[in-house]
Amino acid sequence: MNVQILGTRGIPARHGGFESFAEEFALYLVRKKWQVTVYCQEQGTGPVHEDQWRDIHLVHVPVRQTGAPGTIVFDWKSTLLAARRKTPVLTLGYNTALFCLLYRLRGVTNIINMDGIEWQRPKWNFPERCWLYINEKLGAFLGNHLVADHPEIKNHLAGFVRPDKITVIPYGAEIIRNADSRELRRFNLKPGSYCILVARPEPENSILEIVQAYSRKTRGIPLVILGEYHPDLHEYHRRVLDAAGNEVLFPGAIYNRATVQALRFHARLYIHGHTVGGTNPSLVEAMGAGSPVLAHDNRFNRWVAGQGARYFSSQEACEEELTALLQDDDLIRAMRESSYQRINERFGRDRIHRAYEEIILSML
Repeated sequence: MNVQILGTRGIPARHGGFESFAEEFALYLVRKKWQVTVYCQEQGTGPVHEDQWRDIHLVHVPVRQTGAPGTIVFDWKSTLLAARRKTPVLTLGYNTALFCLLYRLRGVTNIINMDGIEWQRPKWNFPERCWLYINEKLGAFLGNHLVADHPEIKNHLAGFVRPDKITVIPYGAEIIRNADSRELRRFNLKPGSYCILVARPEPENSILEIVQAYSRKTRGIPLVILGEYHPDLHEYHRRVLDAAGNEVLFPGAIYNRATVQALRFHARLYIHGHTVGGTNPSLVEAMGAGSPVLAHDNRFNRWVAGQGARYFSSQEACEEELTALLQDDDLIRAMRESSYQRINERFGRDRIHRAYEEIILSML
C-alpha cells in the first residue's frame, strides 16, 4: 500500500495546519505498514534529493523563488515527479489544482482536500482571487475524490460537483490532558493566568478587533499572541502592534510542539477570530488541549466549537465576553470540559486518520 502526499511545504511540520496533518497522518500510515512519500519544499538551487525521516520517504525539491511564486514552482515540480511514480496521491489544498491534469492524463488516482473557500478571503487581490477561483473549480473536476473539512464546504462544492464525490472529514487533534508548565517560564507566564491567540496576522482573523477589545481596560493577565509580525512591511501588522496595550505580548512564531501544547493547555482562554474557512486546525488543536474557547460567531466556528464555547460578532461583544470570562472561574471550567467533550465526539485524531485511510483504500 503506497501513497504520496503533496500540497504542503513538507515535514517535519514547521508552518501550519496542513503540514501538521501531513506529518501526523504519514506517521499513522507508516505504523499501519504503508509506504508513504512526502514532498518537501527547499529554498535554493541544486538537484532533487531523497531521504528518510521516521520511516517516511521524503523528496526534497529545491526552488529559487520565494513566496507564492516559489510555492507554484514547487507544486509544479512535485506534480511532475509524483505523476511519474503512478502511486495514489493525496493533495492537500487546491491552489495549484491546474497541475492535477497530469494525474488524469497518466491515470494516477488523486484525492484532494479542498480546504476552505480560499478565493473569498479578503487578503487576496483580484488576480489572485481569479486564480484561486479557477483552481477550485479545476480541482473539483480533476480530483478523483474530494475531501471537505466542514459540512459548509461540502455544501459549497456540491453546487458544481455531485455530492457523492465529496466526503466530509474535519481536522483531528490529539487530546492533551497534561503539559509541562516549565515551558511557560521563558515567557514569564503562570498556568491559568493568561489568554492565548494563535493565528496568522491577517484582517480576516479579527486580530486587530481582539487586541483593541483586550486593551480597552486593565485585565490583570496578559494576552499572548503567537505569529510573525513585520510592521515595517505590512500595515496591518503595524496597526495591530500599535493598538496593543501593555498586557498584550507578541513572542513571535513558535513551532516547537511541546511549547505550543503547553501554552494552549495552561491558558485560561483561547481566543479564535477566524471569520472564513472550514474547520480551522488551530481551533481544533486548542480544544484538544482543553482550552476554553471564545470564537468569532460564524457558521464555521459554531459547528466546530459547539454550544459549550462563547462567541462574539464585534469588538464590543468581544470586550463584553472577555470581561465576563476573566471573572467567572466556574464558567471557564465548564467550557474546558466542553472542549474535551467536543473533541471526543467529533475530532479524535485516530478517527480522522482512519477516515482518510478508508478513502484511499476505496480508491485503489
